[in-house]
Amino acid sequence: MNQQSAASDAQTVIAADIVVPTSAVALGATLDYDSPPLPGDALPLLWHWIFFRPTVAQAQIGDDGHPRKGGFLPDLGLPRRMWAGGRLRFHAPVTVGSAITRESSILNVSEKQGRTGKLGFVTVNHRVYCEGTFAIDEEQDIVYREPAAPGTPTPAPTAAPDAAHWHRQIVPDEVLMFRYSALTFNGHRIHYDKPYATQVEGYPNLVVHGPLIATLLMDLLRRQCPGATVLDFSYKAMRPSFMGNALHLCGQPSADGKTVELWSKDHEGWLTMTARATLA
Repeated sequence: MNQQSAASDAQTVIAADIVVPTSAVALGATLDYDSPPLPGDALPLLWHWIFFRPTVAQAQIGDDGHPRKGGFLPDLGLPRRMWAGGRLRFHAPVTVGSAITRESSILNVSEKQGRTGKLGFVTVNHRVYCEGTFAIDEEQDIVYREPAAPGTPTPAPTAAPDAAHWHRQIVPDEVLMFRYSALTFNGHRIHYDKPYATQVEGYPNLVVHGPLIATLLMDLLRRQCPGATVLDFSYKAMRPSFMGNALHLCGQPSADGKTVELWSKDHEGWLTMTARATLA
C-alpha cells in the first residue's frame, strides 16, 4: 500500500476535552489580557489549540520531545518534524466551559527532494465540535526533514512588506515560550532546550512556536477589530523566529474591510509567517 492510499484509508481518531476556564485564563495571561473569557463566552479564535493535548506516555516520547512517529502520524524516516501552516474555517463558536470533540484524519502524505534535502509533507484534517455543533474545520500541514548537517543550505529569506496599517512588537523570551509549551503540552525540545536546539538541530537559538505566532497574528486582528466575525484563516510558516529577537506582528486590511493580510517579520525584516483572514 502506498502512502497516498494509506492516508485515504487511515482511521479517524476522535478526542474529547472540556474548555476548562482555568486554561483560557492561563492563555489570556500569557497573551497579556486583563480580562479573560468567562464561562459561556466564546473562546477567542485559535485558542482551541491549547486543548486536545497529546497526552502520550513518557516512554513513548522520542529524542526530540515529540511523541514517537508511527502512531497516528506516519513515520517517513525523517526525524525533524514541524508545524508548517494550515487553514481553518469557523462555523460556530467554541464556548468556555463546554464539552468539545475533535475528529482527526490524515488527508495527504507526500515526499519531495528540496534544496535542503528530502522533505515529507503530511496534511491532517481536524473537525471540532462544541456540544455536538460543528464549530471548526481545520487542515494542518506538517513538514518532515532530514537531520541537520553542518553546511546545509538555508532557503533564501523573503523581505517583508515595508508598510503595515497595524503593527505590534514583542520579544519572545524563555518564560513566554515555556508557558505556551506547557499550555499545549508541547514537549518539542527546540522550544526550551537550547543545547538541543543549537547543537542537535542546528538552530542559532530556541525556536518560537509556529502556532504561537499564528495565535499572535490572530490576536492582532482581535485587538484591532474586536467586534469582527472571522470566517476563515490561513497561515504559512516562512522562516523560523528565535527567542530574544524582536518579532513584528503586522496587518493590512483590504479597502472593503473583507480581508486582512497578516504577517510576522524578524528583527532583520525577513518574513517569518504570512496569514490571511476573511471577515463577514
